[in-house]
Amino acid sequence: MGLSVSDQEAWKAFLGDILGMMEGVPDGDTTRMRMDGYAWRIAIEPGEEDDLVYTGYEVPDVASLRDIRERLRNIGVEVTDGSPELCAQRGVMGLFQCEDPSGLQIEVFYGPNVLTDIPFVSPAGIKEFVTGEQGLGHIFMESSDIDRLREFYVEGMGFEMSDIIHMPLDPSTPDVSVDLEFYHCNPRHHTIGLAPGGGNKRMHHFMLEVPTMDDVGFTIDRAERAGVPVPIPLGRHSNDLVTSFYMVSPSGFAVEFGYGGIVIDDNWKLARHTTPSMWGHRGLGGR
Repeated sequence: MGLSVSDQEAWKAFLGDILGMMEGVPDGDTTRMRMDGYAWRIAIEPGEEDDLVYTGYEVPDVASLRDIRERLRNIGVEVTDGSPELCAQRGVMGLFQCEDPSGLQIEVFYGPNVLTDIPFVSPAGIKEFVTGEQGLGHIFMESSDIDRLREFYVEGMGFEMSDIIHMPLDPSTPDVSVDLEFYHCNPRHHTIGLAPGGGNKRMHHFMLEVPTMDDVGFTIDRAERAGVPVPIPLGRHSNDLVTSFYMVSPSGFAVEFGYGGIVIDDNWKLARHTTPSMWGHRGLGGR
């Protein structure tokens, strides 16, 4: 995942000192942060967008890469194969690039660099993040054209819907609501979430998951001691059952930090929820 940020130093401190990520080998003036054995998971590059500028999706091998490339071309998406120079820069064996309907750059890749000789060590004492086959976490985006995004991610990228949250915007006006859509491409309940909107930023929030509730609690303490705003306190979501809180990043969008997410299996069935959270998360969706 790549972010263009106006305050790179603030982001380095936020991702490292607060969230517990490890700084990796930089790429020129781009800072790269680690969460596990991969060479990097999040890149922060200097810029004025203060927003998400690209996302990467891993596939097992070159055959899988070709399959998704063909799916995207079949729905009219222009696809560009990554040059050897770009693959070396990203630290992967192969990739292609395209854009989703919102203009977000998408990179599908295989064969990432893995640093078995440099173990992940969190500066905040977090032993590990929940990554592996579930990827780095999830991103939640707002768009004025959900239909086109849905087609891109489902028909083109091969995502499947996990569920929908039919969410009132205010308890006093239950007839005014939105549908939040959640999609998976691996065992994580959702890798992307979509909401109708169209503000100044593409990114609403991204989420990181840790394996213990204590990791969440210690992170709340670190955030509060550092003066990081926490607009949505601890709560448990209704659909993926994650217990989490939301803080404000240096770029103004939110970061969710949580524990205990369920995983998708072959027996998964679609569901429709009528509240974003079972308990807590005051301030989210009119709660």
